[in-house]
Amino acid sequence: MLSAALTLEDVTPAVAPPQALTARESAIADIYDRTAPSIANVYDVTLRMVSQAGGPQAVEQPEGNGSGFVWDTDGNVVTNYHVLASVLGGAAGKVAPGAKVARVLLLNGEGVQQAYDGFLVGADKARDLAVLKVNAPASLLRPLRLEDSAAVRVGQACIAIGNPFGFERTLTTGVVSALGRGFESQTGSTIGGGIQTDAAVNPGNSGGPLLDLSGSVIGVNTAIFTNTGASSGLSFAIPSNTVRRVVPQLIAFGAVQRASLGFTPAPDPIARAFKISEGVLIQTADPKGPAAAAGLLSTRRGLGGIVAGDVIVSVGGRPVRSLFDLSTILDEAEVGQEVEVRALRGVDGGTAQEVAVRATLVAEAQ
Repeated sequence: MLSAALTLEDVTPAVAPPQALTARESAIADIYDRTAPSIANVYDVTLRMVSQAGGPQAVEQPEGNGSGFVWDTDGNVVTNYHVLASVLGGAAGKVAPGAKVARVLLLNGEGVQQAYDGFLVGADKARDLAVLKVNAPASLLRPLRLEDSAAVRVGQACIAIGNPFGFERTLTTGVVSALGRGFESQTGSTIGGGIQTDAAVNPGNSGGPLLDLSGSVIGVNTAIFTNTGASSGLSFAIPSNTVRRVVPQLIAFGAVQRASLGFTPAPDPIARAFKISEGVLIQTADPKGPAAAAGLLSTRRGLGGIVAGDVIVSVGGRPVRSLFDLSTILDEAEVGQEVEVRALRGVDGGTAQEVAVRATLVAEAQ
């Protein structure tokens, strides 16, 4: 039975006094306040034909949702290539720089999201990076600083900020779980040197920054390893040093000039058929490319069947255990640079011989 004497004040608990944040909580909260305005919500925009009274009309339709961050006060915004995959058509170069490809949402001076057209500056499918240009006031463009990813250590704390499932500017925390991870991005390309983290990253986080506790970018969140499509505590970011090499080229030239040895590596099933567990097997080589010019051999048909090509085991004095290693080495090399290449020859004959050649790197075919 209710008592008529009770009031709302009688049954409402007192408000607990505010508790001071720990030093780590304060640091994370300060980083969020400082960096959230730099985070972009990115929607790729494609044209769809719809029936209207006056006949079929092409209308813009936002599709994939992703994240990005402000690179400079000129309006350049960095994101993942695969965030724009629908409009880019799956291949860099199909859409010319300057084309409108996205809708980019940034916070205005009142903390409200403001939409801007995103124009393509450049895209690199191989490294899953793209740059958009927005015509936003310089006063609203707050670039993030890039940290040296070579200084990142396993175990250090990190922060991911992005737009998972469209929930804008969501912050999650974790630690750097491993370094130098090779992973395959949604573009199908192999990316080496990745940063693995257990910070929750979900669809929509792609293209957003992975930050250290100074608020500097140590990577660009790009891929998750999951059986469900949602975070499993295992995600990968492109290291900031790769971003630092790629993005300025995209801004200056619209494309990236990457060093190459001029050959196609054999897929894993072929390498396994030759019982090759380490190194990169040459499947085919451009006859005019550096590998062939240096005398390296590709996989070929012989009198007794298929003959294994040379297996590259080091480039420039750095070991090549996998395609991820080779990808990382070539990413950091310069076109025109001469490197020593060591390879195993005759791996299918039981008595492999190591050969050493010198090759001059050329620009990778676009």
